[in-house]
Amino acid sequence: MPDAVGGVGGTATSTATSTVTRSDQMGKDVFLQLLVAQMRYQDPNSPTSTTEFMSQTATFTQVEKLEEIAAQNAAMVALQRSLSAGALVGQTVSYTDEEGATVTGTVGSVRITGDEPTAVVDGVDVPLGRLTEVSLPTSR
Repeated sequence: MPDAVGGVGGTATSTATSTVTRSDQMGKDVFLQLLVAQMRYQDPNSPTSTTEFMSQTATFTQVEKLEEIAAQNAAMVALQRSLSAGALVGQTVSYTDEEGATVTGTVGSVRITGDEPTAVVDGVDVPLGRLTEVSLPTSR
């Protein structure tokens, strides 16, 4: 088993997010409004077939379930980030500071607040997305 955990080299420029906002997506509310409008304005002489109506209802249910799964996945990712952050305490890490310089120090604690946990490296709060290397502390 190796003594150190090597990080990915390079400079982190932004942090990852667990949600995506797209203006071209229809939500379940829009889908339901379209379904109700279709039922309200359908031709009484040629009503929508029950098969088509059931298909649309099933699609609506699928949209709701997919939204639930996405919310559960986001919660699991947040929990995984928190657990991973806790494992950094006592480790030697390198990160890129505000000026672009690489700084190395020891993680004394981890703060889990907001969207992204932060490692406290020698008294400085560092978002996990800015870490570039993690290794075991060197013995003195």
